[in-house]
Amino acid sequence: MFIPLHDDQPLKVIRFQWMTGALILLNTLLFLFTHLTAGGAAEQATLYFYGVVPIELVSNLPTAIDPLPEPLTLITYQFLHAGWLHLVANMLFLWVFADNIEDAFGRISFLLFYVACGIGAALFYAFLTPASDSPLIGASGAVGGILAAYMLLYPRARIWILLFMRLPLRIPALYVLASWFALQIIMLLLATEEAAMVAWSAHVGGFATGFVLTIVLRSRLVVRTAP
Repeated sequence: MFIPLHDDQPLKVIRFQWMTGALILLNTLLFLFTHLTAGGAAEQATLYFYGVVPIELVSNLPTAIDPLPEPLTLITYQFLHAGWLHLVANMLFLWVFADNIEDAFGRISFLLFYVACGIGAALFYAFLTPASDSPLIGASGAVGGILAAYMLLYPRARIWILLFMRLPLRIPALYVLASWFALQIIMLLLATEEAAMVAWSAHVGGFATGFVLTIVLRSRLVVRTAP
């Protein structure tokens, strides 16, 4: 629908988004390792081993070849991606929006918030498709939580977006991100196949988790986000 390009919300506490940069670097390095080094069948095995497989998570019955307990995949899945487009899209959204959330939360709290949103996204996906053996991978859920926090904390910030890959527009964050979330809900409701539900459910679950956590923690962020 749109590509985020830039926002006009300045950093107020930190000078640079080091934690955001570290997350982008880690995601990129792991993608290069699994996609270029492992490749083929080994890459697919990695995605299944470290992705969230709902039927295994719900039953909590690990297979003999699983390298770690299934609950731990709620964290590891967030750092794996299926292809370049998947990776670049997530990292672009993270770069544009996460710096201000890192600024508001502080680096360590931001990291915990990011991971918690990813966990919420995976649990929502598993709740919707408990019998699925399709692995969930990617940072989309965690990024969805970042978008929810940004919408709540900086609703009036102006976002430069590229609409339909062609039209540059400068729009308030509230409209951009609320529209994004509405689209995820619509696409999830329209999904007719389990595979089509994966990305949409992760986006919705992550956004909802980030929304609730930000509401709960907002009083602690007032000083950091005040004009």
